[in-house]
Amino acid sequence: MSVICVGTMAFDAIETPFGKTDRIIGGSATYVAYAAGNFVTPVQQISIVGYDFPPEEMNELKRRGVMLDGVEIVKDKKSFFWSGKYHLDMNSRDTLVTDLNVLADFNPVVPDSYQGAEFLMLGNLMPKLQLSVINQLTVRPRLIVMDTMNFWMDTAMDDLKEVLRKVDVLLVNDGEARQLSGELSLVKAAREIMKMGPRFLIIKKGEHGALLFHENHVFFAPALPLEEVFDPTGAGDTFAGGFIGHLAKTKDISFENMKTAIIVGSAMASFCVEKFGPERLKEITKADIDERLTEFVQLVNFDIDLV
Repeated sequence: MSVICVGTMAFDAIETPFGKTDRIIGGSATYVAYAAGNFVTPVQQISIVGYDFPPEEMNELKRRGVMLDGVEIVKDKKSFFWSGKYHLDMNSRDTLVTDLNVLADFNPVVPDSYQGAEFLMLGNLMPKLQLSVINQLTVRPRLIVMDTMNFWMDTAMDDLKEVLRKVDVLLVNDGEARQLSGELSLVKAAREIMKMGPRFLIIKKGEHGALLFHENHVFFAPALPLEEVFDPTGAGDTFAGGFIGHLAKTKDISFENMKTAIIVGSAMASFCVEKFGPERLKEITKADIDERLTEFVQLVNFDIDLV
């Protein structure tokens, strides 16, 4: 059971109240792959990097069952670079530097070896690129999951709406859901967004959990209360990787199983924030994941007698 993952592989420079790093591996596709690879292989990566992307990082991804046939390496340009500084609450940040570098010329190509994949994860990218990947697939995947952000709503809304008509699941945060729908109430926002195409909508609320909408059904998943949040970068992408990884592993795309997938995604995201970049994701074992999932179950499990 294969998953195609489209997104960035990059370098980040991050400053949080807990520390600072000048150069660490990042990118949406990197986080998705590290998370999803715990549940399903191969993860079939589509991305672009420059001459400076470390071979040891490529080898580590390969070791974890990530196929890199769809990763273009540009010999004379640098990889995408992003720098940001988080505020004290860790929920807001300032972007300091965005150097597109190779990403400015990214034209994703789906290798023949990827055709027939049953799951597609469209990481946060220009909507035209997301649409290009969908249109290159000879057989539509069973499930297409899409991440996006407010920047594309500001600059490419028509393209974004075209992609929305072709996807099954959309991932956004609460502010983006309100912007996309024009509705203040998240329930009304979800209803309007699902009219645009997606059958399922996940609204991420950071440390306050996530909401899953489908038709008239709503499910809420809490976030695990953590003593320390070291670096939130990539947590949303890690969530997406855990989410689609579980669905691909179980081969079940029902609303009921998506509830479990959201808990799995939340568990993976809770690991991601414990260290800079994807470092924590490289360390965890199946036993660690099982233990964290047990903590989630205990967090929301209760008995009640209705009189």
